[in-house]
Amino acid sequence: MARVGRAKERDETKGFMKVIADADTREILGAAILGIEGDEAIHGIIDAMSAGTRYTDLQWSVPIHPTVSELIPTLLRGLG
Repeated sequence: MARVGRAKERDETKGFMKVIADADTREILGAAILGIEGDEAIHGIIDAMSAGTRYTDLQWSVPIHPTVSELIPTLLRGLG
């Protein structure tokens, strides 16, 4: 969370974000966000999972700044 604009803004940088995806299909299988406003940010991941969206389709999205969601594309780029 130390790389998240919203967390830095509020000086609450403890926590983490994790996404698990299928290496073959590239579908998102699950995720966890522990930290400030993680409860709000997880909804984008839940929507993507419900729609069967591949993580590769979200890697270059541009979330609003400063939010917790803004780190999700960077996190997903680290998957593969």
